[in-house]
Amino acid sequence: MQKKHLFAFLPVLVPLAVGAWLHFGQDDTEWRWPMPSWVPLPVVPADNPMTPAKVELGRHLFYDKRLSITGDMACASCHEQAKAFTDGKVHAVGATGEPHRRNSMGLANSAYAVSYTWANPLLQSLELQALVPMFSEDPVEMGLMNREQAIFANLSQDPTYRQLLRAVGAKELDLSTVTKALASFERALVSFNSPYDRYRYGGQEDAISEAAKRGEEMFFSERLECFHCHGSVTFSNATRHQKSPFWEMGLHNTGLYNIDGKGAYPARDTGALEISGDPKDMGKFRTPSLRNVAVTAPYFHDGSAATLSEALAHYEAGGRTIAEGPDAGNGSISPRKDILVLGFKLSAEEKADLVAFLESLTDREFLTNPAFSDPWAKNK
Repeated sequence: MQKKHLFAFLPVLVPLAVGAWLHFGQDDTEWRWPMPSWVPLPVVPADNPMTPAKVELGRHLFYDKRLSITGDMACASCHEQAKAFTDGKVHAVGATGEPHRRNSMGLANSAYAVSYTWANPLLQSLELQALVPMFSEDPVEMGLMNREQAIFANLSQDPTYRQLLRAVGAKELDLSTVTKALASFERALVSFNSPYDRYRYGGQEDAISEAAKRGEEMFFSERLECFHCHGSVTFSNATRHQKSPFWEMGLHNTGLYNIDGKGAYPARDTGALEISGDPKDMGKFRTPSLRNVAVTAPYFHDGSAATLSEALAHYEAGGRTIAEGPDAGNGSISPRKDILVLGFKLSAEEKADLVAFLESLTDREFLTNPAFSDPWAKNK
């Protein structure tokens, strides 16, 4: 079956184109990023400035199951706050019950991402990304294709939405309003208050364990090379912010597959190659953030590592070996694999230290912040 990418949404894109962690000041139209001084501000599109009212509208839409063809699936169904806005599944499942080929990405600090989804370098704004789950047909996610006007009109009659719409100066929900509000809420999902942050930037020596401190030293060593792809403020090299002199897409082949001995990935998902058509992009996927990584299992685009220990074992081996079956092959010798995925040896104690460091990146306040929670819960 032919895959439907961003270009399939051109009829939708045209009207769109024309058309406590959060803290607000006394003026409720002003948005303030309460970032620690060491965190640069994210890039916000000039045509969609952040406002408290818009974020609140986006939060309601994000958790509203009526924003799907079946009426029983919301954005939050695949992006749960307690799991750092992932879903804990190997593969996401759409509104019609169709399993997806990829693992749900976390949304923490999505305001800092260069591109969106696992492997589409052309999708560079959250406003455009919102179209993918709403209108994708292969696979179906929210299932709104050709039904959005009726669904938006119905939601616009809800007293809660009427009040929220007045606050943003709109009369009804339309595609532009919906995508901009969703994008604003997702940009608001900032997470920079982990124990590691309090230790490294806040001077709290006892915020993390001695094991985590040893793990930090290994993580940022040339021996393991982790920091080359996970060294930015978001622990991903697919990052941009207002102080970025330049940025990179952060797309890498990590040796998960090597089916033909020439670096081939399964035809069902060849990564960025699907978009570019360039053979050098075979198996390249976006570098996910490691912030809150301890609660975002399973790992990799295909959800093939169930635990942090399994994910580390992959990098220790320098790639994955699949012994039998249609995907059999030794990823560690793939000619398409990134040159930094070299492999290394760790003792049992070193592995435990590295896991302790990764666990110290969990921002518990972010996982429970009521400003990011389900606003409809009180009605359930």
